[in-house]
Amino acid sequence: MAARSVVTVFSSEDGKECGNVSMPAVLSTPLRPDLVKLVHTGIAKNKRQAYAVSKMAGMQTSAESWGTGRAVSRIPRVPGGGTHRSGQGAFGNMCRGGHMFSPNKIWRKWHVKVGLKQRRHALASALAASAVQPLVESRGHDISEVPEVPLVISNDVQELQKTSKAAEVLKTLGALADVEKAKSSRKIRAGKGKMRNRRYVQKRGPLIVYGEDKGIVKAFRNLPGVELCCVDRLNLLQVAPGGHVGRFIVWTEDAFTKLNSLYGSLEEASSKKGFVLPRPTMAISDLTRLINSDEIQSAVNPKKRQEIRLAPRKKNPLRNKALMMKLNPSIAK
Repeated sequence: MAARSVVTVFSSEDGKECGNVSMPAVLSTPLRPDLVKLVHTGIAKNKRQAYAVSKMAGMQTSAESWGTGRAVSRIPRVPGGGTHRSGQGAFGNMCRGGHMFSPNKIWRKWHVKVGLKQRRHALASALAASAVQPLVESRGHDISEVPEVPLVISNDVQELQKTSKAAEVLKTLGALADVEKAKSSRKIRAGKGKMRNRRYVQKRGPLIVYGEDKGIVKAFRNLPGVELCCVDRLNLLQVAPGGHVGRFIVWTEDAFTKLNSLYGSLEEASSKKGFVLPRPTMAISDLTRLINSDEIQSAVNPKKRQEIRLAPRKKNPLRNKALMMKLNPSIAK
């Protein structure tokens, strides 16, 4: 989660600083990648299309069982002769050319219901991860030339109409390298999906979050890998694609300042009914820093030195003459 209190606003014309805005409280939410992955897995299933196998699959033959007494299994067998197919087993899921076990039906439970608070918590955590530069870089985004993360630009970018102007803005802010990386990653999909209108795959680029559409959608939508979303309709499928946190997000100033009213802060309530920003259980989650602090080290007892005690060696007096003499009472006197 972000530790700064102020974020710089950059001009979309020359890329210079043109103001500051306070860091929204939602970007200080505790990071929960496990929750993000769980919620993403659930809501990603809600756009699946039902499919099933044919009712007659594996049953299109007139096979009958030979019965008992022939020293072969009682599976139905293809009739006839003169071909390799005759006499082979049919129908069963263990047979070549037979039906599958428990065939897919269209009444399968395709969709998964995810709790509202769970979805909101996961989205807040994903937004907080987008403000941590190491997480954004580890996800694969090229932000080496980006001046600051999170990246906030002035509101005049929302009035752009041309894609060429949009590309110039990203180049000025150092974000065009991530678009070029997404463009160069385009390749033909492996498998049969290439025959089912899913021929090409490519990496995700930056996500543009705007406050009001005055032409920004048409200007940016044709850039490779670039996605757009209104701040009022943020979606976990876009903020954390694949369930992996750290999406590179480019905010407009309107959208960035609206996060406090949407998700709330310590002074302002959220506009989402019943939603309260999750807070960390520990004020400082760095255990190494806590354990090595002067306050804790002064109360910790010093490490005890463990003495090594050797067990006495047991000797057999019947074999050891010196020990036998020692045990002799007459000699002991």
